[in-house]
Amino acid sequence: MVLYYELQLTILTVFCVISLLLERYVSNKRTQAESGHGATSAAVAALTKQYIIVYAIVMGADWLQGPYVYSLYREQYDFPERIVAVLFVTGFMSAGLAAPLIGAWADKHGRKRMCMAFCISYTLTCVCILIPYLPILLLGRAMGGVSTSILFSAFESWLISDASSKGIPQADLSSIMGRATLVNGFVATAAGVASNQLVSSTESFASPFVASGELLILAWMVIRNLWVENFGAGGGGTAPESDLFQVKRLGQAWRIVRQDPVLLVLGLTQTCFEGSMYLFVFLWVPSLQESKPLLSPPLPLGYIFSCFMISMMLGSLLYTAITSYSLPSSESSLVLHAKLSSLVCAVSALALGISVKSHDEHVRFWTFCAFEACVGMYYPVQGMLRGTLISNEHRATLSSLFRVPLNVFVVVSLLTGVSSARQAVLTASSAMLAFSSVMTGCVVLRRVEQQHQYEPPLSAEDRLA
Repeated sequence: MVLYYELQLTILTVFCVISLLLERYVSNKRTQAESGHGATSAAVAALTKQYIIVYAIVMGADWLQGPYVYSLYREQYDFPERIVAVLFVTGFMSAGLAAPLIGAWADKHGRKRMCMAFCISYTLTCVCILIPYLPILLLGRAMGGVSTSILFSAFESWLISDASSKGIPQADLSSIMGRATLVNGFVATAAGVASNQLVSSTESFASPFVASGELLILAWMVIRNLWVENFGAGGGGTAPESDLFQVKRLGQAWRIVRQDPVLLVLGLTQTCFEGSMYLFVFLWVPSLQESKPLLSPPLPLGYIFSCFMISMMLGSLLYTAITSYSLPSSESSLVLHAKLSSLVCAVSALALGISVKSHDEHVRFWTFCAFEACVGMYYPVQGMLRGTLISNEHRATLSSLFRVPLNVFVVVSLLTGVSSARQAVLTASSAMLAFSSVMTGCVVLRRVEQQHQYEPPLSAEDRLA
């Protein structure tokens, strides 16, 4: 059994290395072809460096914590299963409640400032998790949920706004996002190995959280020195704050979403895909364990996790290849990304559906690898759609607003007991992803094709004007 997964990991690694070399070759050719646009190329290179360095550090800090959160609570602190579930649910609930405010504050007070606040809040989360006292741990999970909302909204908003202010083309922004997802796969693999080594050497499940806190402090210093600030509508003013909870801004953002079916579908896709992804984290181990033959040795979870991460990198490389070859054609970037969004949801739905129908361990393993490859494509695809269809004035606010139903979905699923009804949860996730794929094709793709045919793409607020 172990030899099988070692072989698959080797095959995936070799294929990934070959793909990386090909992508590097094509990228060099493209750079030579665009050598006449020196100013733009220099701006793209500078922004890529600024964003990728920070993104790698913060995602490394996040991945270091992932493998041992459950083990720390359950095995080292000896909390019962019910309390561990409450701790996890607390994190998702705080993320859902804080998401709208996080986005509004980022647009109002600055995306760079909010990213620096993330480094501080997530460091405090690491500090709290070192204290085996339930109220402190609950506080830590609450701050962790708030930090997660910042991580998946403010950083992307900063990148898109900075690229827009520098006049960087959509094709180059797409390349930056694809490269960030690729780097995330490398970082996740390295963080898994590092956290395993830390636990082995210290004999404590808490050691990865100490290392995570150190990385977050480093990220704060890098953001402070490398990034410039950008704001949404009405942001950056020096007037005293009269609307602390940003009720007016949230009302404007909700009006925009409610009146635009394209943005509603974007929110639906985010809820369905990322909700399925978070639930997959809880489900893949028991799903594989129940399908393995009786009396077989334990599953090599470390090898399997590495296979998933390499699959995610392959997905991001596939995205880069598709956009590199397709965007120079007459098809617009927005049309291409709408098609890719629908395709990613459809393939994800098919992969999860096959995993439910099949009881063969190896079939489930490969369907899960396919799902992870879709994850590698999803983030740059959806990031480009949000960056183009959501105006800069409310970008972080709307991106965070979309995370509210996402966290509600995950919390409800956790409270219903996903471990005992995992096949039903995977089936429901597959059905929702299929529905999201259809809606993206019927609403988003149709709208952007019409815009591409008759007029240049408009922002969400321009369409409402």
